[in-house]
Amino acid sequence: MCGIQLEAFPVIHSLIAPAVGYRISTQAVSIFYVPDVADIQERSRVLSGIRLYVGDGASITRPLLRVRGKTIIGHTSVRDQLDWCRERAIKQAVITHCGSQIVRGGPAAIDRIKALGKERGVDVLVAYDGLEIKVGRNGIRVLD
Repeated sequence: MCGIQLEAFPVIHSLIAPAVGYRISTQAVSIFYVPDVADIQERSRVLSGIRLYVGDGASITRPLLRVRGKTIIGHTSVRDQLDWCRERAIKQAVITHCGSQIVRGGPAAIDRIKALGKERGVDVLVAYDGLEIKVGRNGIRVLD
């Protein structure tokens, strides 16, 4: 498969629409992509060795979580995901699947996310239509 390994991991998100996150790896680098997530099962193991985290932008600081029975469902905040990155020494992140708080917030919302990343030692980029990045040993490079 051209030297690319794709591994799916179940994540906590919804009872009706189960979700997975994907570890995409080459010999040089691994990224983790999870556009819908309340939490990651075995998060420490799943995020180990990840160079770039691509995550859920439904909400900046307030998790959009509910409880059904004993199960948490919904979307965790960008802030919490950046905390996960800090815990696993992931230095770069891209936020995608952006909710209205980011979309309507415009540049101020993006600045807020960048500040949250800076506080956690994570260089964060908010995805946009047409974004192309190159992922390598030295991190990410925007191509556009």
